[in-house]
Amino acid sequence: MSRQQQASRPGRPRPALDPATIRALALHYVGRYATTQARLRQYLDRKLRERGWAESVPLPDLEQLVSEFARLGYVDDDSFAANRVTSLLRRGYGEKRLNSALRQAGIAADKAELAARVDRDSARNAAMAFARRRRLGPFGPPLSDAKARTRAVAAFLRAGHSFEIVREILTIEPDDSDFRDFYG
Repeated sequence: MSRQQQASRPGRPRPALDPATIRALALHYVGRYATTQARLRQYLDRKLRERGWAESVPLPDLEQLVSEFARLGYVDDDSFAANRVTSLLRRGYGEKRLNSALRQAGIAADKAELAARVDRDSARNAAMAFARRRRLGPFGPPLSDAKARTRAVAAFLRAGHSFEIVREILTIEPDDSDFRDFYG
C-alpha cells in the first residue's frame, strides 16, 4: 500500500502542519492550478482547519505567505483575470457572466469590472459562439412559439449577454447576409 493511500485511509489522523509543510502545500497548489490570491488563502485556511497546526511553532501569517507568492509571481490576479475572460468569451459567455465569474474567483470588484469589459464585436462574437453551442438563432430551428423564444432569450441572459445582442442574434436567419459575413 502506498504512503498516500495509507495517509488517506479513514481513522488515521494526518500530521499537524508546520511552516515547511504549509509552504510546500502552497507551492504544490500554485504549481498545479491557475489561482488567485483569495483562492490560495482559502485553500491554506482549509488545510489549517483540516489538519491543525503544530503547537510548538507559532501560527503562520497566511497573508504574508500569499503576498510573498504574489510578489514572486506564483500568483497573479491580473493575468488570471485576463485568461479567464478569454476562456469564457471563447465559450460564449457575456460580460455580466464574466464579471460574476471573476468575482467568484476572488478578484476585487474594481479589477473584475475592468477585466470583464468587452467591446461590442467581442460581445457579439461570444453571443454567436453561445448560439452555435446551444443551437439557437441561425444555428437552430426557427423559434416557432413564444415559449421557445422566451426560453432562448432566458438562456442568453443567464449566459450574461445584453438583451440588445440577444435580440440581434435571434433575428438572424441562416441565409441572412449578417450570418454570411460572420461565417461565410
